[in-house]
This record gives sequence, structure tokens and C-alpha cells, in this order.
Amino acid sequence: MKVLVLNSGSSSLKYQLIDMETEEVLAKGNFERIGQYNSFLTHKVADMKRSFEKPVSNHEKAIRFVLKTLQNSVYGVISDPDEIDAIGHRIVHGGEKFTKPALVDDEVMKGLEDSIELAPLHNPAAILGIKACMAVMPSKKNVVVFDTAFHQTMPPETYIYPIPYKYYEKYKIRRYGFHGTSHEFVSHRVAEVMGKDIKDLKIINCHLGQGASVCAIKYGESVDTSMGFTPLGGIPMGTRSGDLDPSVVTYIAKYRNHTVEEMDEILNKKSGVYGISEVSVDFRDIEAEANDGDKNAKMALENFAYQVAQYVAKYAVSMGGFDVLTFTAGVGEKGPLSRRQICDYLKFFGVQIDYEKNQIRNQEAEISANDSKVKVYVIPTNEELLIARETAKLTK
Repeated sequence: MKVLVLNSGSSSLKYQLIDMETEEVLAKGNFERIGQYNSFLTHKVADMKRSFEKPVSNHEKAIRFVLKTLQNSVYGVISDPDEIDAIGHRIVHGGEKFTKPALVDDEVMKGLEDSIELAPLHNPAAILGIKACMAVMPSKKNVVVFDTAFHQTMPPETYIYPIPYKYYEKYKIRRYGFHGTSHEFVSHRVAEVMGKDIKDLKIINCHLGQGASVCAIKYGESVDTSMGFTPLGGIPMGTRSGDLDPSVVTYIAKYRNHTVEEMDEILNKKSGVYGISEVSVDFRDIEAEANDGDKNAKMALENFAYQVAQYVAKYAVSMGGFDVLTFTAGVGEKGPLSRRQICDYLKFFGVQIDYEKNQIRNQEAEISANDSKVKVYVIPTNEELLIARETAKLTK
């Protein structure tokens, strides 16, 4: 069985074609600048990488070109689109309606459209991708997998905000959480690596990248997570502020005479480690400046590690302790300095890492010391594989 996994953006289309018998990625790529004259596709097969300049005006035309590329005699991997058995789509926001992956039908499409107001930047693009697939490959089944679904097991006292309850009743303002596919994949994978039943483990997973979140996973279920109503909340990120005293926002808006849109731009694109360091969104650049004595760069790294550690401690309370701490995503997988700084704050919990083991980058490994009371692992995430697995499960 072959599953095509799509992640549709407003002007982009990322894809992977996965053979579910072996779980091997046959091909993957990214179509960028869809709708612009200079749109292009980057396509990878094994060690071969090709780029194509291809102006396309919409997602349907982009998908048609991707299918053509997948069938190419030199860098293709299929001879006919009928070899693709099903299509899986990543959806950022499912609201309260979707608590698990779903097979696309008219009711599901209506539910997706009803959720647009909760994710106005992401869900419309995903809907475009689904409709494009239905037009190009009408006989294929489509499955939607939601970033928010994994967190629907959070209890009300965890997800409700201490604001007038009518805003939840009328506008559904609550904590939803994101990165659910990553948190779910990593928690199941670390249980597998440890040879344990996930229902016996309390896991705290740190998904640390340009977007970042921490999740408390008790016996396989999300019981709390740092991102909230939107992916802006929680720990500081590349350019996102994370949690703030709400009055900071109104104060800046008042004294700088900023509009709501301008404040949104500041908090989403000019804050986080970039805002403090004034160097870069790339942790490698910030670390280089910190090593050269830049005080703001050093402060940005320390603030990030401190706040991640605080959330880990918070989730130890949520679960009554924890057995495993995992790191994933760009910084989590490739950032030994950040991992060490975070774990050093957590020594009083019995978290001890082996500094030599911690030097690994982008590979699966245990990095805890032999005497650590809490096991610590680096687990590369694979959201596309989880989406493919859920798609195969629903369409077989």
C-alpha cells in the first residue's frame, strides 16, 4: 500500500509518498510560491534532488505536476497514479469536533470549514489541498489528521481559560494545543525503544523547533500542553513570544499606538529568541554570538532553557512525576547545548544526562546518565509517517 501525505500551506505543498509495507519514504518534496510567477518544486528521491521552475496558479495544478514528477522515468517512483492507494492530509486545527483522524466526506468537509475561524491562516490552505486531490484523483480516499486531536483528552480544568465563561461558550476560546502528531509519534516511539507499554509511562515531550511546545503524556494520553488557543502560547520560540502578562500587549499597543494587526506581527514574527537576541531565529547563529560574548544572545538561550524547564516541572505536577523526558524537532534533535541547559535545571527531579552521549545530533539515542532517575531520550519526530499510518488504518 502506498500513501501520499500532503501538508498544504497557503502558497506551498509539501508531500511524501510512503510505502506502508516497509514504511519507506519513496519520494518527498515541496512546491513553493504557488500562485506566483516564480513558483518551483524541489523533489527528492533517495540521494537524488531535482528542482523545477514551474509556474502554477493553484494547488490543483501543483498536484498535477507533482503526480507527473512522481511518474518520471528518471526521478519518479511510480508508473501510474493508481499506484497511490490513499491520501493523508495534515490539518492544524480540528476544534472540539474532531478528536481523531477522519475519512473525508461531506460532513467532515463542513466541519473543516466550520473550524476556519480557529485557524484562518492554516485550515483554508488544507481545504484547498483536499479539494485539489478530489479533483485530480477523484477515486482516491482522503484522510485528515489533526494537530489538535491528540490533545482532546485534556480535562476541562486544564484547557479552560480563567476569563468569562461566555467566551468559551460562544467563541470556543480555550486551550487546544498543537504539534499533536509529533507528540503522539514520539511518545509511542520512545515506549517502543524502551520496550515498555505506553500505558505504564508518564512522558514529557519537548518539541523544540521554530515552533515549540511541551506536552505531558500520561499513559498514552495528552493531559496538558503548552500551546494554547493558537500556536503563539507557551514557551518562547524562534520568533513567537510564548506566554506573556496580557497587560504587556495592551501597554505596548497603547503607548506605541499599534493596531491589533501590528501587535499580532510583533508577537508572532519579531519576538521569541530572535526578539531577545536581535541576532537570528537560528539557534546555531545565536549560540555562535553567545560564544563571542554577546550578552543578549546568551540571555535568549538561557531564557529559552529556563522556560522549557519550568514547563517540564509544571507537567511533573500535572502527572504526579514523570518517567521519561524526550527531545524532538529541529532544536530538540540537533541542539546539545539547549538540551544540557534544560536538563541542568531539572537535576533536583533526578534528571541526569551523560554530557558525552548528549553530543549526538539528529539521531535516536538515550542521553541519560546511568544513575538518572528519569530516562532522557532524543527521538527524531516523523509526523508524516504517523499521518500515513492513520490514513492506511482508515482506508484499508
